[in-house]
Formats: sequence, structure tokens, C-alpha cells
Amino acid sequence: MNIKKFILLTTVLVLVASCNSGDRGQLVGVKGKKWHPEKPYGMTLVPGGAFIMGKSDDDIAGVQDAPTKTATVRAFYMDETEITNSEYRSFVYWVRDSILRLNLAEMADLEGKTPGSGDIGEFAYLDSNPDDLNAYESYMLNTYGNEQRKINHDADLIFDTDEYPDELYAEVMDNMYLPLEESYNGQRTWDVKQFKFQYTYMDIERAAKDRNLKRSDVIIKEEIEVYPDTTAWIRDFAYSYNEPMHNDYFWHSAYDDYPVVGVSWKQAQAFCQWRTLKHNGFQKSKGKQPINAYRLPSEAEWEYAARGGLQGGTYPWGGPYAKNDRGCFMANFKPLRGDYAADQALYTVEADAYDPNDFNLYNMAGNVSEWVNGSYDPGSYEYSSTINPNVNDPNNARKVVRGGSWKDVAYFLQVSSRDYEYADSARSYIGFRTVQDYMGTEVTKNAATN
Repeated sequence: MNIKKFILLTTVLVLVASCNSGDRGQLVGVKGKKWHPEKPYGMTLVPGGAFIMGKSDDDIAGVQDAPTKTATVRAFYMDETEITNSEYRSFVYWVRDSILRLNLAEMADLEGKTPGSGDIGEFAYLDSNPDDLNAYESYMLNTYGNEQRKINHDADLIFDTDEYPDELYAEVMDNMYLPLEESYNGQRTWDVKQFKFQYTYMDIERAAKDRNLKRSDVIIKEEIEVYPDTTAWIRDFAYSYNEPMHNDYFWHSAYDDYPVVGVSWKQAQAFCQWRTLKHNGFQKSKGKQPINAYRLPSEAEWEYAARGGLQGGTYPWGGPYAKNDRGCFMANFKPLRGDYAADQALYTVEADAYDPNDFNLYNMAGNVSEWVNGSYDPGSYEYSSTINPNVNDPNNARKVVRGGSWKDVAYFLQVSSRDYEYADSARSYIGFRTVQDYMGTEVTKNAATN
């Protein structure tokens, strides 16, 4: 071939390739899906910024536990209220129904039942008919086995005993309840010990500190019982009659909008994982990008949010008093010498009771104390970073709780006060709220006020 013709042909091919790609040969980068920040339902945006964290010098005892330091946190979304009974019940029911569907699918598979027969076969695994699988699903099933089997979430579960489709279905349902000899008042009760949520996560901090670890070494698997410990209402207070709260507080609709309690730190972590899974499932169904994970706030994030932009305030409303100018209490706590009802509440109140702070966050002081994603160490303020400070040692079972509760005196309502409980403990006065990292143009408190 003539050398001039070869050069001309090469030039034409390059031009055609450039025109087809639309970038004219320039470095424009790989574009992802269109994305716009979306405020999660029930959350408010807390703009990032710096604040004075810790106790003032006049609190001699407290300053040993929380010495003053300047800290900066990035922007994040935070639940406007504590997670309510109604919201947590949706988690419990999802876990219950998923386990029930799995048990039904296992029974159908054992008995060789398939959809179309009007019996338990309607709940068979989606791969019970190989012809319904695409190439990827078929490959994953053949390569990895039962771990890739898909539960049928389309068939409606049947809870009315008069409508059970067959005896196999009745047998599976019967095994989800406590035995008859453990029932009373003619009611069968769910065996809540079976309500276990399994999830995996990556311990990124451990992976970053030890580069010799394999990826499989930092993938952590957890299995958590999700039902709240309702007996906490009785165990927390000796020689006290609190059986009505034990019997009704979590499941009765009268308490739907009250904060969930009796939830351990580990259960709160599991809820965050489930909420992320639920939201990302919707995102995937709509062809949208996944959202940032829901999680517990760090101790610094919690205090920054509780202050509501007020530097040096004692309480979320400023202070230094727990009453307003009309003599009304500003939060739900234990005023005076045990006069619990003086603040218009004996136990907890609705999660959106009392006035919110300037970030539109309710009950950051009082009502229930809140788990945060941090381990309690009296000296942690001394060595933690000044940007997004957080100390969470997996070997330290003492986890920080903040905000004070309906049974606490005013001191624990102060935004700088620290307390702790063990990660596997559940209390009638500890709940939680979640946060989500903000993505997009950085929003700071300083920028918001300029």
C-alpha cells in the first residue's frame, strides 16, 4: 500500500472513532448515572461546620470526662425524631416475613411443590422452574449453590388460619409460634427468638490499618435477634409496677409514634443495615444509583446536631435552665426529686413532642437516651482527631449514649454530658436515631449563615 494512502486511511479512522464517541478526542471522563441529592424521608440536613465540643471549665467533674476541644464535622442528614415503635416494627415484620417465606420455600422444595397448584407451592423458590432463570441467575445458582436461591416475595402471606392453603403451610406457620403449652389466654404468640437478621459488612478501619490482611479477613458476618427486649421495663426498676408498659408499649398502636426502647446497640446497628438494604432495593428497581448507608451518628456528630448551631449552649435550646420564660419544662426528664409528671409526662412521650432545636431535631435532650457509634473512653477527647472525630473500638463493649432520658436528672440532658451502656444491653430508656452522609456541593453552617 502507498504510504500516503496508509496515513490518510489512519487519519480517517481516528476521526471516525473520535466522532462516534462524541468526545472529539478530548479527555472528558467516564460519566455516571444522573444523580441529584435527595433528602431522605423524615430527615433534616445538618450543615457541616466547627464547634466547641465538651464541657465548660466550671463543670469540674465533667471536664475530666469531656474536656473542651474544637471539632469539625462534615454535613449529614439526621432523623428529625428518634426511631419510633412503628418504624422499628416495620423492621421486625420484614425479618419475620422473610424467615417465614424462607421456611415455606424450604418446605415446598422438600415436598417437590411448584407454583400453579394453589398450595404451598406458590411460595416455592423462584428458581424452582429453571426455565424462568436468565443466564446470570442460572450461572450463579450452579456455581454457588443454595446461597443464591431467591425467595418469592410476590405471593401474599396468609395469617388467617381459616385460609391456610394446605397442611404443609399450617405446619410451617405452627413452627413460627411458641408451643401451645407456652400460650395463655387463648392466644398463640410468635417465637420472636426466631426473628434474626443476618448481614455482612466490611471493617474498613481494620483493613486500612493492616494492609497484610486479605479482603475476606475484614468481611464481618452478623446475626442479630431484632425483637426489642420488652422485659426491660420490669428489670430496669426493682420494686416497681411497670407491667402495662411491658405488655403494650412496643406492639400497641397507641404507642406507634413513641420512641422504640429495649433495643441494644447491636440491634440499632442491624436496623441501620436493614434500612440501607430497603432503600437501595427501591433505588435498584428504578435504575438509580445506590444511596449512602444509614448508620448511627458519631459522638461528635450527635453533639454538633444537638447544639443546633448554638455555640456554648448548655441544652439544645440554649439554657442554662430547663424551663422557658413561662415556667414550662423544655424536655421530658426527671425534674425536682422524682416528680416525673411535673413535665407533663410520666414515661416517654411522642417522638415529636416539645419544640425542636434550630436544626429541626426533636428531643435531642430527654425522652430517651440515644446510642451513638462510639465506644466510651474517658480520655478519648484527648487523642481523637479534630476533623470528624470518632472513637469506636470493637473490643470495647461500653458504647456511648447521649441526651438523657425520661428517668434522668437535668445534668444528663446537657448536650455535652456523656454516659455509656454495654453494647448487648437493652434498656427502657435508651433508643436511637440514624444519620446518612450527605453527598453533593458541600454545605457548611458558616456558608449557610453568610
